Formats: sequence, structure tokens, C-alpha cells
Amino acid sequence: MNDPTVKPRRGRPPKDPRAHADTRELLIRAGLEMLTGQSFAATGLDAMLKRAGIPKGSFYHYFESKEAFGRELMAAYDGYFCAKLDRWLLDETRPALERLGAFVEDAKSGMARHDFTRGCLVGNLGVEVDVLPEDFRERLEDVLQGWQARVVACLRDARREGAIPKHADLDAQAAFFWIGWEGAVLRARLVRDAAPLDTFFRGFIAGLKSTQ
Repeated sequence: MNDPTVKPRRGRPPKDPRAHADTRELLIRAGLEMLTGQSFAATGLDAMLKRAGIPKGSFYHYFESKEAFGRELMAAYDGYFCAKLDRWLLDETRPALERLGAFVEDAKSGMARHDFTRGCLVGNLGVEVDVLPEDFRERLEDVLQGWQARVVACLRDARREGAIPKHADLDAQAAFFWIGWEGAVLRARLVRDAAPLDTFFRGFIAGLKSTQ
């Protein structure tokens, strides 16, 4: 993945549409696994294809360039992560703030399962945004705004339940959550421990309840 230019398509795609879809899915899955653990710039095509078990010549049947592949990965990760957020934040069997806490616990378990070698694809790309195509910046911000809207809805439920002050600025609090969360994920990877996630979330909840 060293040449960012568009390349001609090579090789033959599978004739079976299901095989075509499966191959594309394998490529996306391999890319997601790698980009949650390392930078876009450091992700080489050869290593990713080896991980997916797909010949190099097949790549350009599915993606015209590394950048196009990166855009697909952002969309795929956003879909995956929104489903995860909805699973926890829309769970009406729990009080709203417990739903947010359940998301945190699930994220901690996921990071521990991979020995804290993987983090957030969006956060990883955000760190190197200055060397990425300019449209990546806008796409990443749109993704974060979508996640933020989900937290706003959860906090709105918490306010209706009387768990947080009625005058709390929910948009600002949701923005603060993701700003702090991405930093906590980076720190958790650094120390290979969930403690930074716990520290952040305790501080977030304490600040939320004492909002003046």
C-alpha cells in the first residue's frame, strides 16, 4: 500500500457473486483488524492481503486505490460501531447512565481480549489526519458527530430520569465524552490496562451529575 494513485484493475474477479462479496468482506475485515492496531501509513498492501489470504492482483477489482479502501474501511467501522452503541445505549431495560456504563465495560472487554493492541480506527486515523487525503478529515468528523448524537439521546433519557441536572448542556457533554474517550483509549493501549478508561468514565459521570 505504498502507491496512493489509482491503478488499473488486474486479475479476474470470482464469477459467483457470493464469492465476490465474500472476497470483498475478507479484505475489509483484514483492513479493519490492521487499522485498529496501526496507522494507515504503516499498513502495507502485501501484509494486509497476506492476512486476508487473497492474491495481490485481486485487490484492484474491489478498490481502485489505497485511499478508496480507507474510505470503505471508515464506513464499515462506523456501521459496526454504531450497531455496538445502539446495542447498549438503546437498552431500555437499564437506566440511561447504566447503558453508557455497559458500553464502557464492553469496550474494556474488547480491548483486553486483544491484549490492548487494538484501539479505535477513527481515533487512529485522527492522529495522522494531517498526512491523509483532505476528505478523510470531514469523513472522520461526520462519524464522530454520529456517535455524539447517540450519546446525546442517551443523556436526554438520563435527564428525564432525573439522573443529571435539567440544565445540563447535553451536546457539550456528549462532545466531551468522545474527546475524553478517544484519549483514554490511547492511554489504555499505552499502559496495556483498562485503568485509563475507568478513570475517564468515573470523572465523566461525576462531572455530569455536578453540572452547574
